[in-house]
Amino acid sequence: MNQQLLHTPEGVRDIYGREAAGKLSLEAGLREKIKSYGYEDIQTPTFEFFDVFSREVGTTPSRELYKFFDKEGNTLVLRPDFTPSIARCAAKYFMEEKVPIRLSYIGNTFTNTSNLQGKAKEVTQLGAELINDASVEADAEMISLVIEALKGTGLKKFQVSIGQVEYFKGICEEAGLDEETELDLRAFVSAKNYFAAQELLQERRVKEPYCSMLLKIADMFGDMCSLSEAKKLVRNKRSLDAIERLEKLYEVLKLYEVEDYISFDLGMLNKYHYYTGVIFRAYTYGVGDAVVKGGRYDALLSHFGKEAPAIGFVIVIDDILEALSRQKVDILLPPPKQVIAYTEENFPEKLKEARELRKQGQAAELVPEREYSHE
Repeated sequence: MNQQLLHTPEGVRDIYGREAAGKLSLEAGLREKIKSYGYEDIQTPTFEFFDVFSREVGTTPSRELYKFFDKEGNTLVLRPDFTPSIARCAAKYFMEEKVPIRLSYIGNTFTNTSNLQGKAKEVTQLGAELINDASVEADAEMISLVIEALKGTGLKKFQVSIGQVEYFKGICEEAGLDEETELDLRAFVSAKNYFAAQELLQERRVKEPYCSMLLKIADMFGDMCSLSEAKKLVRNKRSLDAIERLEKLYEVLKLYEVEDYISFDLGMLNKYHYYTGVIFRAYTYGVGDAVVKGGRYDALLSHFGKEAPAIGFVIVIDDILEALSRQKVDILLPPPKQVIAYTEENFPEKLKEARELRKQGQAAELVPEREYSHE
């Protein structure tokens, strides 16, 4: 037999036993919390047309997509993230809706990353999207929901870092940066790669004071004082409006009583270019990357024909599980199954016992006594 048949490809793995039970339990708890805020389930296809995740939409780079063809010759891709799929779905089924639409989903995403990055190529994501609401209250709802959901998992130490894409874009616009320079700089600033950002700005001959302002963005993180400093640095309306939005957001988050979990980072710029305003990430111990990512994407639905503001987030289930394991937080599991051994003679009696247990919500497994005694 070919031994390769027993193994999985790089970047994917099997999940079974107690780990699988723990994952399902975690997902159930998170879904219950999201539903408590009024979100309704939605399911989208595992694969979509390539254009749903095209460069124009601002999602995952083409080289990181799993692409294949159908029999008609259309290019299809396994979804790398959910948000464009939800945007397409909302535009199709809620085109005329003006009231807020709250949607929630769970499923696996697929990214063809390099093995050197050490990241899984298939991960389970659970998220929520709030469409048709441009308010700061909507921003606060999503962030407070993330915090309540994470608290519900048992995590004690985590932080939600909040940024604002418009602050960065305002300075870029004022400095006269072209789109290519802005996107390159965005990647360096987000990675806190100060030297690469400085080299790029010098290479593109960006003048002062804009060069210094753009370099300082990478270090603009902390509490409300960091926002005050950022406000003093700029004069353009776009960046000032961005800071004002964050100040209002903080006031609403205080009403939710979650301000202790909040920090600000104006150098946080998501790799997904469809984000337009407030963005946020949640970090905890034991995981190198953010366990939750989200933000506002007010222009994304227009790619599918619907003009509507929107904000959403995604929780990476696999990373939450790793964090809980490393922090030695136990996941609440269902009670262990009852194993009932039977013989041919007493089978009716044992079956009745098993059925009664199942009615009470207890898992019961019937096992031939010879097998049970063998174990």
